[in-house]
Amino acid sequence: MIATDRMLAFAAMSFLLIVVPGPSVLFVIGRALAQGRRAALTTVVGNALGAYVLVVAVAFGVGAIVERSVLVFTALKLAGAAYLVYLGVQAVRKRHSLQAVFSGGAPAGQGGLRTLGEGFAVGVANPKTIVFFAAVLPQFVDPAQGAVAAQMLLLGLVFNAIALVMDSVWGLAAATARGWFARSPRRLAAVGGAGGLTMIGLGVSVAVTGRKD
Repeated sequence: MIATDRMLAFAAMSFLLIVVPGPSVLFVIGRALAQGRRAALTTVVGNALGAYVLVVAVAFGVGAIVERSVLVFTALKLAGAAYLVYLGVQAVRKRHSLQAVFSGGAPAGQGGLRTLGEGFAVGVANPKTIVFFAAVLPQFVDPAQGAVAAQMLLLGLVFNAIALVMDSVWGLAAATARGWFARSPRRLAAVGGAGGLTMIGLGVSVAVTGRKD
């Protein structure tokens, strides 16, 4: 349905976009530092699901509305930024409870479904991904090769497969580094706070960057 050269070109462009840390990657790293490997990987899956919702939206025309409307784009961007700041503040506030995870106490994080949902929210509100799917994805579709929507959905799966692998690498690396901090309650609290500050900084960055038109 899609020519091999188009598929490879899209995969290469997707890799270049994904390998450079953006909102989703930084959020995964923050989660890994604050809550560990499981939370990081759950967040990766949530991010991927959120990103694929954007693919579906673009495939069926909704993405064009977001891309062309400054108001809609800005509202979505600011909502995502505010949510990131909120999650970062929560992580900073709960940084001293992280030691309970390693001493047999109550888990410091929330349930898996909530973590998945938060990752989903960040993925679906990622300005970088919105612009990429709305502006770049359609360029790799050839109407002569079949249904346009089906081609976009397939290309979206390629993007998500790459994102799952690369984001998981970032998350696992951050979670591994977190293990060293776990040997000291003070160090662990510090890294929990660092994860929260990362999310806060990311939220601010998302809010002040992007389209100005």
